[in-house]
Amino acid sequence: MELSNETVRKIRGLIVFTALVTACLWKYDVVVGALAFVFHIIFPFVLGGAIAFVLNVPMNFVQRHLFDEEKIKGKKYMCKLARPVSMLIVVFGVIGIVAVVMFVLIPQLGTTFANLGMSIQEFIPEVQEWAEEMFHNNKEIMDWVNGLEFDWNKIMEAGLDFFKNGAGSVLDSTITAAKSIVSAITTFFIAFVFAIYILLQKEKLGMQAKKVLFAFVRRGRGEAALEVLSLTYNTFSSFLTGQCVEAIILGSMFVVSMAVLRLPYALLVGIVIAFTALIPIFGAFVGCGVGVFLIFIEDPVKALIFVALFLVLQQVEGNLIYPHVVGGSVGLPSIWVLAAVSVGGSLMGVVGMLIFIPVVSVIYALFREVVYLKLKQKEITPEEVEKI
Repeated sequence: MELSNETVRKIRGLIVFTALVTACLWKYDVVVGALAFVFHIIFPFVLGGAIAFVLNVPMNFVQRHLFDEEKIKGKKYMCKLARPVSMLIVVFGVIGIVAVVMFVLIPQLGTTFANLGMSIQEFIPEVQEWAEEMFHNNKEIMDWVNGLEFDWNKIMEAGLDFFKNGAGSVLDSTITAAKSIVSAITTFFIAFVFAIYILLQKEKLGMQAKKVLFAFVRRGRGEAALEVLSLTYNTFSSFLTGQCVEAIILGSMFVVSMAVLRLPYALLVGIVIAFTALIPIFGAFVGCGVGVFLIFIEDPVKALIFVALFLVLQQVEGNLIYPHVVGGSVGLPSIWVLAAVSVGGSLMGVVGMLIFIPVVSVIYALFREVVYLKLKQKEITPEEVEKI
């Protein structure tokens, strides 16, 4: 029996693939090391692509509203300036936000930590008096409470001692630490320049990528790949925009509400909650924990007021703000959002929580399309399935 050229080609490809898989499993440590080395080399460009993706969302918004295509049509100089000007506005806007947060948050943190030691020292005797009234019959609890000590000076000395002695063992030496800092700055600079290039040349780069894709892949598969990439981009950008806007609104609500109720650390807690709210479901509760701790040290009654305020604002945010700002942008049911956050957090920490929701949303949308296609091929409508 003679085999056709197509069959021989498939068998040859299967043999080569099997040999490669066997070699990788046999020398998996070499393969992992090689992959780690390659990733270390391309990491600045991966980071640059991520930065470009994040900045592209506000840049498109600015360009769409500041440079209307209908109004600037025929004005070549305006068309050429639209992209660079929009990009500069976004970059300087991000730098300005970071600078404001640093100049506001860092002094506030310094003042907070400076006062925190004194507050805890004053708070411990109050706890001991309260515990003595509540648990005077329980000797074990009273021994533990009476043994509580807090010496801020000793803690500061221990921290300085760590940086003098212990940090040397962690970082090996000051030179190693300096090299790490220089390497991180260099990596970020390369990534940022690469991101700027992507943003300025994204149409040209996109067209080149399409040419490469259709040159090596069948037309049908290429179109399917472009459809998946378009769905992925729209889902990620919608999720990113919605989460950022929702976090800003929630943080502002806390700042204003806490200022009205005369609760301490209003600005600090509002900024912390705004940042932690970027993590879906669990993020705001982390910010709440920080706020409760800081306020409880100063005034336990105000801490209870803050908890009540948090519960009220969470209801407002969950029932009014989130559905209108984020809405169904990711198109994912609540149970799968919870699963995506849990799995992403277990695998990749905070970054995984942010990434896995849009990833799972894309998989969910693609799988739903496949299911509907299969039902259509079998001439079964979704309504008929619901009635069964």
